[in-house]
Amino acid sequence: MNLPERQTVLELLTPHRLFAKMNIAGKMLLGYLTLVALSVVVVVYALVSLQRLSHLNSEIIRVSIPVQQTADRMLDALIAQDTHEKRYLILRRKDLRYLFWQRAEEFKGLLADLRGLSGLAELPLRKIGKLHARYNDLFMSEIRLVRRGDSAGAEAVSDRELKNTFDKLANILRAVSVNAKQSRDARMQKISEIGGPAFFTTAALCLLSIGLGVLINAMITHHISFSIHKLRAAAAQVAEGKFHYDPGIDTQDEIGALARGFLAMGKKLIKFEEMYLDASPLTRLPGGLAIENVMKHRLESGRPLALCVIDLDHFKAFNDRYGYAHGNVVIKETAKIIEGAAKTKGSPDDFVGHVGGDDFVVITTPAFMRGICTEIIRLFDERSPRFYNETDRAKCYIIGKTRQGREMRFPCMTISIAVVTNEKRAFTNTLEAAEIAAELKDYAKTIPQSVFVVDKRRAG
Repeated sequence: MNLPERQTVLELLTPHRLFAKMNIAGKMLLGYLTLVALSVVVVVYALVSLQRLSHLNSEIIRVSIPVQQTADRMLDALIAQDTHEKRYLILRRKDLRYLFWQRAEEFKGLLADLRGLSGLAELPLRKIGKLHARYNDLFMSEIRLVRRGDSAGAEAVSDRELKNTFDKLANILRAVSVNAKQSRDARMQKISEIGGPAFFTTAALCLLSIGLGVLINAMITHHISFSIHKLRAAAAQVAEGKFHYDPGIDTQDEIGALARGFLAMGKKLIKFEEMYLDASPLTRLPGGLAIENVMKHRLESGRPLALCVIDLDHFKAFNDRYGYAHGNVVIKETAKIIEGAAKTKGSPDDFVGHVGGDDFVVITTPAFMRGICTEIIRLFDERSPRFYNETDRAKCYIIGKTRQGREMRFPCMTISIAVVTNEKRAFTNTLEAAEIAAELKDYAKTIPQSVFVVDKRRAG
């Protein structure tokens, strides 16, 4: 069976004329209009059921169980206090008072935990706190009476007021525990009643939605697949460098917009290709044409600009002494240093270019220029000694010849950076900025160390 025969049913079901006038979002919306009612029922029913189950389960975990456990532990602590109180009344030992107050602190801590639980506005927490404080005060009264030798008075406090307070507090705690257990059981019963039917109903609705969804998606996929194939072919042509290739897709949906985007991208790629044709084969950095275009764009946009022109001092003498292969190593290492400094101390919009030889350019903003220049100098001064052999490194100079053939000492390489900004002057064109940078660089190279110099002069 060939492809057209396999697509016959979908061809009959797909509303081609309607789809041709719509974007993909519109097609999806139209296709799923038949599913909207069912989908809403599935989602709402499932979410409501899950929300009810989650709420009930959360109340059990966060409220009912912790309240019951805490109330039981508080009752245990209270009973322990009562036991220590009765034993103290008989034995009058100091350690029994200590145990009483130890359990009292435990009770207070549990009461604080109970206050921290959410949804407990109905619990008589304030009453529990007052009764327990009253209970502790009565024990203190009992202690004072014992110390005064008034055993009858101490026993009266224990048998009457203290016992009554204990009974009230214990009854409240038992009621809290019972209510929490009943609340937990009721919520668990509701979970059981909701969970079963919700599962089966949701499953049935989901299966129905899946079946209809597969059919709708098949129709939509069939309608747009041809455009996708053409777009894929266009991508292959662009990958081969045919940036002018037109995919020939003239639809009103997103694929048509993407095809038009392909054409615009091709034009951009042509510009980028032109820009980077002069890239340095040694450093892979953009060359003069790219630098010119970036500078022109920055100047035209009126954005803050800092042009950093970078040059190695005494590089020719090094190249003559060690050969062009070692000179290339220096150039590549310098490129890495400049790129790394721009990346760590600059911004993502910064541009690094290689004019040629030992001349580089960084285009950044005044906010980042000092950080970048300082980092370049630091890294270069740190790594440059490695370029020399031990003898030359120890002497800190090499013997070379000037352009006139005269021998002289050349110090080890340093790096000079001239920085020109548009903070105090506006440049009419890139040539003007380059000329000022060149003049400033000549001055920087007269300083016998790695340095960066910033132009602070105003126009006029």
